[in-house]
Amino acid sequence: MLHRTIKRAVSVFGCGMAAIALSGCHMAVMDPKGPVGSQEKDLIILAMLLMLIPVVPVMIMTVWFAWRYRASNTKATYAPDFEHSNRIEAVVWAIPTLIIFALGAVTWVSTHQLDPRKALAASASASTPAVKPVEVEVVSLDWKWLFIYPDYGVASVNEMALPVGTPVHFKLTSATVMDSFFIPQLGSQIYTMTGMETQLSLRADNPGIYEGISANYSGVGFAGMKFNAIATDQAGFDAWIAKAKASSAKLDTAAYQTLSQRNLGQVGYYSAVDPNLFHQILNNCASGQLCKDNAMKMAALQSAVPGAKMCLHADATPAHSVEHKS
Repeated sequence: MLHRTIKRAVSVFGCGMAAIALSGCHMAVMDPKGPVGSQEKDLIILAMLLMLIPVVPVMIMTVWFAWRYRASNTKATYAPDFEHSNRIEAVVWAIPTLIIFALGAVTWVSTHQLDPRKALAASASASTPAVKPVEVEVVSLDWKWLFIYPDYGVASVNEMALPVGTPVHFKLTSATVMDSFFIPQLGSQIYTMTGMETQLSLRADNPGIYEGISANYSGVGFAGMKFNAIATDQAGFDAWIAKAKASSAKLDTAAYQTLSQRNLGQVGYYSAVDPNLFHQILNNCASGQLCKDNAMKMAALQSAVPGAKMCLHADATPAHSVEHKS
């Protein structure tokens, strides 16, 4: 008796602690603040409802069968030699098959509708419906995020701003290992990969500060690789840009080498940015080596001119031209 009482008390305590822990959870994905996040929320709910079609009846029938065919119920049909029913087989196979077809169709349509590269229009509340998207170049580092605003000539670390109702077009790459850029309340997680560029379009329709995270394990500092996405009105966005321009720090090649060191970065701003920095990071030449795109062009040119040899600098680094042999 005592053993059962203790066991019951432990169970109740465990359920209570679980309820307390879950009460502090914020299901950001289910609280979208933009059109992409809203469509993804609808997709999650639809998929869940479709998958509940076989689950709910099975749960109900499990309880009903146990009660209906209990040992004390002498009125229940007893059929120990039952082996097969075509009707039951048809239901068991047809319903899951139809659900799979439905999920497949929904996935196909939504995949094209939510293409990360697909441009977004400004919201109805925007002052100019045909407003130009804000361009942001994103670089994932160990273990911090670098945001470059090429149209404004500023950059920031672990913080970005976007005007409410205005679409934002991201170009993303990684300076180290593969990572994942994700603002749960705005939607569309997308990977960043070294030497490759991915693109993403998002829009915030409500002002607020939304947490951005790294959604792909990238080393010991992964858990702290977070940033704030500040959605504000145009005046607030302009003030944020002015705040960045007021910084005394400038992001040139030397400053980038310091920034790219492995550590958990703090929020910081740069009033000026080397306009070619993102291109150099993308092509692995931010440290002064030959850029990959130029190397590919040189290789293609050398293949097109049989017998050609590359000109060399004094340090034996290939230049961006070839010369013919006599």
